[in-house]
Amino acid sequence: MKRKTDDQKIIKALTRISQAITSELYLDNILKLIVSVTAQVLGSKICSLMLLDKKNELVIKASQSISDEYLRKPPLKIGEGIAGKVLEEKKPISVFDVSKNEFYKYKEIAKKEGLCSVLCVPLVVKNKVIGAIDVYTSTPHKFTKKEEDILTAVANQAAIVIENTELLVKTKVIAEELETRKLVERAKGILMKKNNLSEDAAYRLIQKEAMNKRKSMKAITEAILIMSDMEDKKC
Repeated sequence: MKRKTDDQKIIKALTRISQAITSELYLDNILKLIVSVTAQVLGSKICSLMLLDKKNELVIKASQSISDEYLRKPPLKIGEGIAGKVLEEKKPISVFDVSKNEFYKYKEIAKKEGLCSVLCVPLVVKNKVIGAIDVYTSTPHKFTKKEEDILTAVANQAAIVIENTELLVKTKVIAEELETRKLVERAKGILMKKNNLSEDAAYRLIQKEAMNKRKSMKAITEAILIMSDMEDKKC
């Protein structure tokens, strides 16, 4: 770890991350860029970004490490290990020597990879912790307040891009659901009129057809609408 981090390099690094956030890159690519730039500017051996999954466990989502063993580390629960404690306490934690820390989980992996000191900070969105980012050194290092501030700034930017991506996905899903509902309503109306069915019966017919053909409700309703349109044109 460099004792004095060049301010110009820091500004350039944070600028690159900001530009990535506003770009059209996929989330995975942005997170990979974040850890790569962070490792470079802080002179760390390994930088990794972890997010909580559906099981509420921390899993590595991005790292510039090429070690399969490190990348395959089992997930951590909240309160477990250094990263888990960071999530639990919602504040940065640094460890001078992970091999001697009682909370550090994977000492054997750290030994094989030559990892010594670690700084870990939480990723927070609207006061909710969603993950953590950490940097490792290969020699004993006492992390400075400046280094902690840099990593916290990176974590904040990462949290923003993750939140924005999730909002976009949710918005897209909601839009698709509304579009499907509109199509189903139109298809139901056609089946009700053509086959003299009740609204519930028409809906069940669409649902059954979707299950039998292993297609989505949207695909079946679109087919019904196309067929109806073709029949109208023949008339």
